[in-house]
Amino acid sequence: MSDESFYGVTLSGEGSKVEWEVLSNDEDFPRGQKLIIRQILLGAEAKEDEFNVVEVHTVKDNLKIPIAVLKAGETRAVNPDIEFYETSATFKLIKGNGPVYIHGQNIKDEVEVVDMDDDESDEEDDGEEEEDEAQPQKKKQKMENNADGKNAKNKKK
Repeated sequence: MSDESFYGVTLSGEGSKVEWEVLSNDEDFPRGQKLIIRQILLGAEAKEDEFNVVEVHTVKDNLKIPIAVLKAGETRAVNPDIEFYETSATFKLIKGNGPVYIHGQNIKDEVEVVDMDDDESDEEDDGEEEEDEAQPQKKKQKMENNADGKNAKNKKK
């Protein structure tokens, strides 16, 4: 089962930044948390001919890379559709004054704890029963096929 919510932030002013953190100590969602960025938009108040560059810094990979370059009058939106899985990320407006709107989905997958000992013994029992049931069927089919084959040979003679 997963818990999905809307994610949205605004970057205004050069150097502004927002951090998204993975909740590692969350008992309900111990892992499987991800952020999907669907769209990055330049606000209507953005200055003409000013580039607005959004950079992301991921903690897990220690990666810093621009993910959007926006300019009023040319490019007002990008749809990067990028995922950040089990890593915190910081979004920063490294050039321009914005405002820049970032939105997407925050998804937390609930991880079920399964006792492997119980499942393995159940599967083994089920598998043995299925094999036992299947063997008499196979033997019966072989016997019928052999009988048909013998009858066909006898009829030809």
